[in-house]
Amino acid sequence: MDSQNAKQRIRDTDYDHYISNPTKSKDNSRTVRLKREKRVAMAKHGIRSLAIAVALPFSLTLFNLYFFGTTKGYGTSTGSISMPFWFPPPWALHMACMTSSFLMGLSAWLVWAEGGFHRNPAALYLYLAQLGLSLAWDPIVFRMVAPGVGLLVCLAALGALVGCFRQFKEANPIAGDLVKPCLAWASFLAIVNLKLLFL
Repeated sequence: MDSQNAKQRIRDTDYDHYISNPTKSKDNSRTVRLKREKRVAMAKHGIRSLAIAVALPFSLTLFNLYFFGTTKGYGTSTGSISMPFWFPPPWALHMACMTSSFLMGLSAWLVWAEGGFHRNPAALYLYLAQLGLSLAWDPIVFRMVAPGVGLLVCLAALGALVGCFRQFKEANPIAGDLVKPCLAWASFLAIVNLKLLFL
């Protein structure tokens, strides 16, 4: 009986505490509302920055392929050159380039969200280097028909991707994993470029 009375007194005390402090209850609700609004604002900012990080390199790659991604230097424009069976068709090559650009943009955004570019600016420089080299490869190989120079550019882009992989995985392991398919594609592209030298 005594224990029940003690519990009832505790409940009454707690109830009286909140009733006698309405200001504190209002402050708590205001704090919760402000935190919720802050989270919503951060989510909107994150979605906007993600869209920019992915759309910008993807748009540049699409623009590059549209104006410079002809098959002139790929040995398929006239059909007189027999291409190896493992050579991807031009449309597949372009789709892979756009996919790689998308993945790298997403990976870079994950690193940026973790503050990796601020802590380690070299990661940003490597990302911009691989983006520029990737964009340069298409006009060099397809429009200028210079597979030798294209091979050097491709190898440089591959080296920049290796650097991105090492830097990105330290900031965000998922970002590092997203670079792996791009590394595989760049390696295959270097082999294709090497084969173009002998066609």
